[in-house]
Amino acid sequence: MNAGNRTQPIALVTGAVGFTGRHLVKCLVDSGYQVVGLDQQQAAISGAILHVGDIADAGFVRSLLAVVQPTVIFHLAALTNPRLDYPELHRVNAVGTLVLLEAVHQVCPDAIVLVTSTSAVYGHVPVEALPIGEDWPFRPVTRYAVSKIAQEMLAYQQFAEHGLRVIRSRAFNLTGPGESPHFVTSAFARQIAMIEAGRQPPILYVGNLETVRDLTDIRDAVHAYRLLTERGKPGMVYNVCSGKGTAIRSLLDEMLGLARVSNISVRLDPARLQPADVPIQVGDATRLQQATGWRPTIPFRQTVQDVLDFWRKRIDEER
Repeated sequence: MNAGNRTQPIALVTGAVGFTGRHLVKCLVDSGYQVVGLDQQQAAISGAILHVGDIADAGFVRSLLAVVQPTVIFHLAALTNPRLDYPELHRVNAVGTLVLLEAVHQVCPDAIVLVTSTSAVYGHVPVEALPIGEDWPFRPVTRYAVSKIAQEMLAYQQFAEHGLRVIRSRAFNLTGPGESPHFVTSAFARQIAMIEAGRQPPILYVGNLETVRDLTDIRDAVHAYRLLTERGKPGMVYNVCSGKGTAIRSLLDEMLGLARVSNISVRLDPARLQPADVPIQVGDATRLQQATGWRPTIPFRQTVQDVLDFWRKRIDEER
């Protein structure tokens, strides 16, 4: 890759093909960044040069950094399925992070690195302790959360030992157009779009509707990620969240209210229940707001509408 104009920031986005990655690439391109993506699968990404490879392959990652010479790295690459075996989760989420940071230390030690973690590390938090601040202790209830704690500790260790400019973020529930149907907002939206298209009986299958989650539009979240690399403090960790709790039942009601058919019945599907479900999570984004001035700007109803329209378009294209 030609380094080009060195006054233009060069961003490397790992996991660029994923849900968050695609939105982040667009955000960065729109903000004047030159963007290079890394992912394990080939795909077309508007505005970015994509390299395909394994984040845990030290030789590959080191060679890529030597070519790209990024000024900022957004490390999104991760496995997120909590039902996966821990060794594979650890290999990608923890070892992959260590491989990346060791390569940064060797090749481009002045680069700013945002390591994106998750609110899953907090686990069960009593209602009286809400909203959750960054100093709340780790209480993971899934193997995925454990792998992300390992990732975070490795990231901090590399900051502490080598002075790498590593910033950590902990995103709560991110949603928006392009999200996988394995996650709740898109799971509802896809079924409604299928019902509207006559491709599914008017029955919407759900899991636990009593949980409460802190939902943030992905387009707001990636803006927070960019601001953290520009204004955040290395060594620190920042929650990325709305600070508002939304009952999943309310999310469903909002989406059903936007449906083009009115005869949809709701049915519990035991397979959609999580064995270690956290009943409520609401975050405190004060630290992020004070450091960057960030505030979420996209209304909840707009997010729901955009997710539903995304799946309507996708289902129509599948015909």
